[in-house]
Amino acid sequence: MDHTQHQALTEFSYWLAFMTGILGSGHCLGMCGGLVSGFFMKLGARSFAPYLAYHLTRVGVYALIGLLAAALGAVLVQTGAFGRLQGLLQIVAGGIVILLGLDLLGVSPWRNTLAFAPVDWLRRQFLSASARGVLPGAMIGGAINGLMPCSMTMAMAIKATTAPSVVEGGLLLLAFGAGTLPSMLSASFLFGRLGVRTRGWLLRGAALFVIVLGLTTVWQGIRYYLVMQRLAG
Repeated sequence: MDHTQHQALTEFSYWLAFMTGILGSGHCLGMCGGLVSGFFMKLGARSFAPYLAYHLTRVGVYALIGLLAAALGAVLVQTGAFGRLQGLLQIVAGGIVILLGLDLLGVSPWRNTLAFAPVDWLRRQFLSASARGVLPGAMIGGAINGLMPCSMTMAMAIKATTAPSVVEGGLLLLAFGAGTLPSMLSASFLFGRLGVRTRGWLLRGAALFVIVLGLTTVWQGIRYYLVMQRLAG
């Protein structure tokens, strides 16, 4: 794959990640809207700064997850066996991303139970964050929100394991996080105002973008595997 093709695929992945975040707004509001609204009511924020701190920290955690996932993928690829099976690693990762997309649609035979940290611990930390002060509490709450279990975030993280570089893995999750900003920043206003049907359609759109992201990852893996087979022959 030449540099132009690689650049085009990378930019396409960023766009898919961003649109997943945008269309996932219904899912975000349904899963976290009430939680975020209640958090800020308890926090007693009197300016825009805590809201900004919360969501910038949340998106920063997404980017960090992307960096770590890409670093893990790079380590696997650089080891002897995985280095020769990079294409298969991409195919497997793409398959998992597709399953996560199907899980969002509610048609997957496998239900996502993956999380970045123990859920009970995250819940306790989130509930106690507001006692740490307005701005520090907002940052802690945002960081914990970024770690909460979510099929969309998990799909982006698994996709990041196949990123060509650690930086590109971080940028992929940053693009996804940026897509979630409009809905999550206005969660306290919008929560409850989007009907169930509207949230459902938005979620379906986000799920389809996740599935397309998985399919492109599988396709990249197949192409890489076939190239390596020809070189080995």
